[in-house]
Amino acid sequence: MIVEMKIPSPGESILEVEIADWLVEDGDYVDKDQPIAEIDSDKATLELPAEESGTIKILVQSGEVISVGDIACTINTDTKKPEVKKGIKKQEKDFHNNIELEKNSIRNQKNKTPLANSIISKHSIDLDIKGSGKKGKIIKSDVLDSLSENISEDGRGRKVSKMSSLRRKIAHRLVAVKNETAMLTTFNEVDMTAIINIRNQYKEEFKIKHEVGLGFMSFFTKAVAISLKEFEDVNASIDGSNIIHYDYIDIGIAVSTPKGLMVPVLRNSEK
Repeated sequence: MIVEMKIPSPGESILEVEIADWLVEDGDYVDKDQPIAEIDSDKATLELPAEESGTIKILVQSGEVISVGDIACTINTDTKKPEVKKGIKKQEKDFHNNIELEKNSIRNQKNKTPLANSIISKHSIDLDIKGSGKKGKIIKSDVLDSLSENISEDGRGRKVSKMSSLRRKIAHRLVAVKNETAMLTTFNEVDMTAIINIRNQYKEEFKIKHEVGLGFMSFFTKAVAISLKEFEDVNASIDGSNIIHYDYIDIGIAVSTPKGLMVPVLRNSEK
């Protein structure tokens, strides 16, 4: 018997959801009530449990939006649960899998120029790139063109990922709240004793060596850079339904000049 798994309603007024991730592979055997997928809506992220035991056939891919009540997958209940063989059989399977991975790795490296392969390896990129070189070989320009959203040639990389329905709704409402309501700024006191002591100890030596005074802004900028590396979601921006994370940190610092207030940007301040 084929059981159709339909998307349940996560809540009132929600008409569609997004398949955030499948927790099983197409063709896997699943047990009844086993979580098989995560679904995102404007209000919550929920797990989708299997209604029956059997072999699953996935009809909607991860990241796709589907209406409530539509069929996401089917389960064939006529199939029997496969026996799990341990020991030698598992070792043989792992051995053959490792050999296949090594073959694929060698095959992939031969199909790329050394420079293209270096760029891909350096940034841990796994993309399906079509080569424009001789015999379909992947060259540097192919990698840079394919990674225009993820990396720039000067090494100032960024990672683009799609936001879930829930995160998109939260982002939209937070912006609306900021524009429509009064905002409150809080002030917190910080013990600066240690930094004041360091500045007093080295400010003369620093001025002689670099011909510029050692101000507190240097310490503040360093602290911000450390914080942004630890909390990467703050060092990000939203572009439509995508969120962009940057692997570099640019900090704008307001400076008073004879012509007025300027905000130069200190690039790669994490360095």
